Amino acid sequence: MTSYRVSLVVGMLRPGASPEAVLPAAAAAAREVTEVEAYDLGIVRGEARVTVRYLADDDDRAAEIARAVRAAAGALVEVGGAVFTRRYGPRWHPVPGGIHR
Repeated sequence: MTSYRVSLVVGMLRPGASPEAVLPAAAAAAREVTEVEAYDLGIVRGEARVTVRYLADDDDRAAEIARAVRAAAGALVEVGGAVFTRRYGPRWHPVPGGIHR
């Protein structure tokens, strides 16, 4: 299996959403269907980002999982953008077609 990750730029909370729930909900969406290797909340160039790293057999399945992660986070916060990457050796590379495959 190959390692993939999706990083989401997150913004304002949706009404009634708790900030503490965003990262676990994003990771749980992936965990429902695959092994989650790691998940993190960080600030990159002044933007809050949720990142979930997980395993998938191929790009299409990985894109489906990335969309599920985005939907789970999007139910709680505004999602401004997503970066979907695949690991080759020690580096991460964008997946052609992104999560819109």
